[in-house]
Amino acid sequence: MTTPEAPQYADRCYRSSAGIGSGVLLLALIAWLGGDALVRGTGRTPWLALAGALLVVPVVIAFTLRPAVWASEDRLLVRNPFRTITLPWASVEAVRAGYSSEVLAGGRKYQLWAIPVSLRQRKRAARRVTRDVAQGTPVMPGAGEEPLRAAADQAIVDLRDLAERCAGRDAAQGAPVVRWAYELLAPAGAGAVLLGALLAFA
Repeated sequence: MTTPEAPQYADRCYRSSAGIGSGVLLLALIAWLGGDALVRGTGRTPWLALAGALLVVPVVIAFTLRPAVWASEDRLLVRNPFRTITLPWASVEAVRAGYSSEVLAGGRKYQLWAIPVSLRQRKRAARRVTRDVAQGTPVMPGAGEEPLRAAADQAIVDLRDLAERCAGRDAAQGAPVVRWAYELLAPAGAGAVLLGALLAFA
């Protein structure tokens, strides 16, 4: 007699499309202005442009392109601006969304930068539910209709459900692991030092 296999969960990735779009636009603007200063600038202008780019580009990448959240059946991987947090599901105590999305694990709180909370979406979804209840219609989303939850709230519900289902897995045991994004901190720090030196000896 065979026992039914445990349900499998494909890796899920959450990212902010608005953040990615704004990051691409900002990087294009920096490339345009910085490139012009490097090519046409005179005196210390090219050095100032280089130092400014070293400082600003990693920061822009950190807050726009980098944030992401991956959820598998074993763990939650949170990539925030300057840290990457690996959270086995057994270590996750709560996943919630108030004015920001956050996860509690190992007695600490970590924000989910990749899942921004939109109060406008939340109010729109609440109005839709109130309208359906008042009209006596089933509270179920239909094709082309507004969702019942804001995108961030739905993502939190999905992650909470995944945490509850997978916390008992052998591969989901362990403690949170935090790694700093030195690949962004190092160039940003170098740019800040170079820019400070250039301005100090102006």
